Parts: sequence; structure tokens; C-alpha cells
Amino acid sequence: MVHVVLDNVSLEYPIYTAHTRALKTAVISRLGGRLATHDQTTIIQALSGISLDLEAGDRLCVIGHNGSGKTTLLRVISGAYQPQIGEVDIAGTVSSFTDITLGMDPEATGWENIIFRCIFMGMTFAEARQLAPSLAEFTDLGEYLDFPVRTYSSGMFMRLAFAIATSVTPDIIVMDEMIGTGDVQFIQKAQQRLNELLSNTKILVIATHNQEIGRQFCNKGLWLEKGKIKNFGSVQSVLDDYLSQGEGHDMELATT
Repeated sequence: MVHVVLDNVSLEYPIYTAHTRALKTAVISRLGGRLATHDQTTIIQALSGISLDLEAGDRLCVIGHNGSGKTTLLRVISGAYQPQIGEVDIAGTVSSFTDITLGMDPEATGWENIIFRCIFMGMTFAEARQLAPSLAEFTDLGEYLDFPVRTYSSGMFMRLAFAIATSVTPDIIVMDEMIGTGDVQFIQKAQQRLNELLSNTKILVIATHNQEIGRQFCNKGLWLEKGKIKNFGSVQSVLDDYLSQGEGHDMELATT
């Protein structure tokens, strides 16, 4: 059974000698969590006592101010970070959309990057080669796929990265905001593909500043504040609570 279970998860970052510099400490304190100093080390407690249980069919919207611990939570769920305290139990395949360009080589061609990235995502070489033509067609990059990726515009690069990242349907998707796909002409096709992917995946965890995205895609909400859970429940109740307490100035109304 696909699930995401976090039990009393806490995670800290050590920043050495940062407390000796007032300006640097002020900047670090905005990164999230609680700031504590020990000798020559500043400890940022990014997550503290996080417990949640997600099952197949759950769509979790994670909200909170910048630096509240949202991205750290996503990285814990995706397996990129291991907490110092608590247990993380993930059952099912996970795809993290926090960096869809991970594993891509700017010196390699578009075709080569399709193969490299697909293998990085767990496919065999034969599976990657079989899938490559359909991915190439989706990107609309044509002959540019024969050139090194470093020659691409940012929009072209994102087209390629997006096509590859959405080529498989994982059990669990972790996403930091909706993916920007670059060129305006590509947006409609990309949104359709993303909607299909999200409808077929079993669990979605998305951190967003857009309340309409939360209401449209999610059934559960998690409000983080300084690395701790402020509220966890139905997405409607969590968003309403967040907005009613005057915390919604960072939330957008329109879907982006």
C-alpha cells in the first residue's frame, strides 16, 4: 500500500561560526526554523516534531512563509535529506519535481540527455531508447536535439527537462510550486500533461504560495511555521485558518 508516514521528524543544519557575524546571523535566521548557537556553531532547526500520515488518494498542500521549512520537508519526503530525529516510512516510487534538471549534462546533446535522465530516473537503457522518440516529439525541439544543451535558451531547456520528468507516472510526486515550462506556446500542452500525471499518481505533496492551486488539486493542508506544524487537516480549513489570521499576504489568488 502506497503511503508517506513521518513520525516526530526533526532536522537541523549546522552553520559554523555564523553567530560571530551579526549580518550573516540575521540572514541565516530567515532561512527557517529556530536559530540556536553552540560554541562556534549556529544550529538552524529547519523541522521540529513533524508527524503526518498520507495514503493513496491524498493530495497535500504545504503552506507557510518563506523559510518555514516547506522545501526541507519536501526533500525529506523525496529522500534527499535524512532527519536526525524521528522516522520516515515511504512506500512507493517517488519523483521529486523540486529540480527537474537534475542529472542533465549541458555539454551533451538533447538526445543524450533524454537517455541520461531517463536512466537516472530508473529506466533501463533499452526503455530509455524506446521512449526517446515520443519525448522528442513532445518537446517540439526538432533538430535542436542534435546540439549540446548549453546552446539552448532557458525555455528550450525547460521544455526538455519537463518532458523527461513527466515521462513516467510515479506513486508519489513531490513538487515545489507548479513547474514553469518556459515558452508561452508550450504552456497549454504542458499543463494538460501535468494534469494527467497528477490525476494518475497516488499521492501528491506540493508546496505553494497559490491558494487556488491548493484548493483545486489538494484535499489536505499543512501549515508550517518555523519548522513546526501550525495546522494540519482539510485543505479548506487550513487555508481558511491561514488567511483568517492575517498570514495570507504571501498567497496568490489567481492560478499561475
